Amino acid sequence: MADAVTYYMTPASPYCYLGAERFTALRRRSDLAVAIKPVEGGLLLPATGGLPLAQRHPARKAYRLVELARWRRHLGMRRMNIEPAFFPVDDRLAGRCIVAAARLGHDALALGNALGACVWERQENVADPTVLRAAIGRVGLPGPQILAEAETPACQAAYAANTDKAVARGVFGVPWYVYRDEPFWGQDRLDFLERALIG
Repeated sequence: MADAVTYYMTPASPYCYLGAERFTALRRRSDLAVAIKPVEGGLLLPATGGLPLAQRHPARKAYRLVELARWRRHLGMRRMNIEPAFFPVDDRLAGRCIVAAARLGHDALALGNALGACVWERQENVADPTVLRAAIGRVGLPGPQILAEAETPACQAAYAANTDKAVARGVFGVPWYVYRDEPFWGQDRLDFLERALIG
């Protein structure tokens, strides 16, 4: 098996969503171990000099939509809504559910991908536990168990630690992949990650 890749992400990130299927395919092709680390974007951005979407200049907001539409066309992701009904959204509980899935030995990457699809395809509110329970069930995982684990102090601490460690490691955006201490920022760097895996 290849060395592990650490994957920093947030469930509601459009760029994590855009890269999700290709990263999952790379994982399968490479027999890759993935350590998924959901982080709290609302803390990561200001800690590393970024601005939340609402505080960005109108020119940056406008170009963001152009870029999302461009990537949607390029990747053939026709189901993506570039202005979904529930975005921005508080995805902290969703992030903790991914942490909980990993702690319980489930496929946390599959859950992370499903939660991204909730936002960008299904236009669902991932701050709603009912939405989360249904999404967890769609990937064959136990919704009530994962939601309960997500509320435990241990899971909350693990989620907070992910963000702290990401900031300490120099992570300033998501998706962020780390392989053998080499960082790759953005779903548009997956080709470079694959080249690094091949060696």
